[in-house]
Amino acid sequence: MQKTIEETEEFINAFLPLVKDVTDVDILIAPPFTSLDAASRLLKSSNVILGAQNVYFEEKGAYTGEISPAMLLSAGCSCVIIGHSERREYFSETDEIVNKKIRLARDKKLDVILCIGESLEQREAGKTFEVLDGQLTGSLNNLTLDGITIAYEPVWAIGTGKTATKEQANETHAYIRGWLGKNKEGAENIRIQYGGSVKPENIADLMSQPEIDGALVGGASLKPDSFAGIVSGAIKQ
Repeated sequence: MQKTIEETEEFINAFLPLVKDVTDVDILIAPPFTSLDAASRLLKSSNVILGAQNVYFEEKGAYTGEISPAMLLSAGCSCVIIGHSERREYFSETDEIVNKKIRLARDKKLDVILCIGESLEQREAGKTFEVLDGQLTGSLNNLTLDGITIAYEPVWAIGTGKTATKEQANETHAYIRGWLGKNKEGAENIRIQYGGSVKPENIADLMSQPEIDGALVGGASLKPDSFAGIVSGAIKQ
């Protein structure tokens, strides 16, 4: 819940010149719903993709306050984030709900970034892989991996300044890729991002790991120069 329409326009106008020559990574921003139309107009013909932060699992109807895939497509989105830890924690979104959202989004040709991750309590109890197994099983039930990116976001590292070490992150990404390889076709080609206090200072270390394919960036994406620094640091050497 960041940035008004005017602030979004200001951000994009400052950000685009900083990344206009980047061709080695895909760049996506996901502003609030109120800013999507304005963002779409400014991003047209640029190298930045427009996504949304959430979507509902029904096409239309009396669901006050919700937004449909058709509305996102009409606003210029080609991708949507589903299952973010804040949606799971604050709005009680279950894996079943996440699954229904992914199913409709993919039916309507929206690409999906599926977020999964464990809490600090779960990690300290040694339940990280157990939690991820449950989230992957429920969220991807009867779905293919087509058009889906996985974002691993350790909840204990979001907005706390704590970051999983590059080794911890790589180990967990390797587990996720292994799980997908056992349970889904096309796992070798899926993109798995890391999200959790990613910033310009640590992006290169994270991206140096073989299993990390990108980053889902939170607070550090709110300033154009900071996010541009992450984009440039994300280029695999």
